Formats: sequence, C-alpha cells, structure tokens
Amino acid sequence: MIDITSEDHTLLKSHIILPRVLTAFERDIALINATLKTPGPYVDVIAEAQRKLTADLYEVRKGFRTRGIKVYEEVTDSDGVTARYKCRGYESQMRIRWAFMSAEAGVLMRKYLGVNEGTRPLVKLSPE
Repeated sequence: MIDITSEDHTLLKSHIILPRVLTAFERDIALINATLKTPGPYVDVIAEAQRKLTADLYEVRKGFRTRGIKVYEEVTDSDGVTARYKCRGYESQMRIRWAFMSAEAGVLMRKYLGVNEGTRPLVKLSPE
C-alpha cells in the first residue's frame, strides 16, 4: 500500500477549495459592479487576488502531475464536497464539509487580498 503524504493531502484540499474561492471572488466582482458607484478600485484589488490565486491553482495542478495525483470525480451535496482520486495507483477520497470550507475560504480570501486577519485598526473610525 502506498502512503498518501501530508503534501498530497494539502494539494488535494487546495484543489477542492481554491476554485470555490475563485468563484466567490467572481461573484463579489459582479455584486460590486452592480451596486457601487465607483467599483474600479475594489474590482482591481479582487482581480489581483484572483491572479495570485490562479497562479497557485496552476502550481497545485503541476504538483498533481509530478506526484501522480488525479481527481476523477467531485461530488457536491448539502453537507460538503467529496473528491475521489488516484494517487500513484492508490484510490481514495477526501471529504471537506461546508463549515470547514467556509472558514478556510475566509482565511484564503484575506490572504489573497493582502489583509492580515489578526490586525486591528489603531484608530477607531466610527464614533460611539
């Protein structure tokens, strides 16, 4: 039996989550364009995040090729996403629940947008 490494699992998780983050960015751009009077600066920031994410997704796919990983089926249901894959001849599956995916997507969106999740404004901007 061939061991699936932690790097393999990380690539698989990224393969499942990153396209959904990309879709969320696309949805947000459409919403911003439809609702804001000056969407340009916001769309530019998101478009740059999409560019970085797309580059990482390319690296994930490249990692699949070099590690012999092939996802041959993804099933989405009300509880999450299951990806069935082959890794160097070994067949298995990975399941990610929506709750985990939502939390992870939020972290990734902040990363690609260049927002540090742990920072707080030094000055309070709204009066109390």
